[in-house]
Amino acid sequence: MSVAFVKEESAEAASETLLPDRPISPHPNLVTETGLKALELQLQQARDAFDAASTIEDINERRRQAANPLRDLRYLAARVRTAEVVPDPSSFDQVAFGSTVTFSRDDGRVQTYRVVGEDEADPKAGSISFVSPVARSLIGKSIGDVATVGGQELEVIAIA
Repeated sequence: MSVAFVKEESAEAASETLLPDRPISPHPNLVTETGLKALELQLQQARDAFDAASTIEDINERRRQAANPLRDLRYLAARVRTAEVVPDPSSFDQVAFGSTVTFSRDDGRVQTYRVVGEDEADPKAGSISFVSPVARSLIGKSIGDVATVGGQELEVIAIA
């Protein structure tokens, strides 16, 4: 029988819809309470997207539509399962996981970031991962302390 009369794609084409897993960080999966809730929401959204794709009758289209949600399901399930919730800092004496730190740079820029888990980090929205070079250099510092990152000095001016 000719392939033209077979509804299912070839095995080679079908394998293209099996996406590789998203890489999982080797660092501890520290999260804030808000970060865990966000991961759980994303996991539910991936489940919903996968369930919606599963109802598509055309097998080729179903595979295409389910590929991303299936990959996200695997990743997010692992991240929720391994999440270690870190309570908000009880003191503002030193920069710690969950702290919001304001610092000035050599060039005069003043920046404020909250130190959070890797999955919840979004520098444009004001949060950085605890494993980022800036956060690693600032954790443990107090107001007035200076850290060096990439040849530039950062002075801690506020911790909240």
